[in-house]
Amino acid sequence: PITPGELLCLGSSLAFSGLFYYLYRRKSRVVARIQEAPKLQVDDNLPALVSAAEGRCLPYVALEGIVLPAQAALTSHYHEGLQGVIQKLLLKEHRLIWNSLARSW
Repeated sequence: PITPGELLCLGSSLAFSGLFYYLYRRKSRVVARIQEAPKLQVDDNLPALVSAAEGRCLPYVALEGIVLPAQAALTSHYHEGLQGVIQKLLLKEHRLIWNSLARSW
């Protein structure tokens, strides 16, 4: 005979497994879309391409080009000859999406 405690543990284990599998599948689709993103060069044609796109937005693209630092490039303390720059990113959300799990916007 199976006790109610064992049934509760089995049910919660199955529920958590289903939830984590659902989250895994959802994130794997996003990763696949990012990996299939088209690679665009930063050149004079890029503004025209963005303005011609639907909603003036290009979802999941990889930009390739030369980056010049505004002041001085950062050098790595661990790898000789490796340099980098810091990118300032401004994200502006125009619409709110209801999160039913957290019950917030």
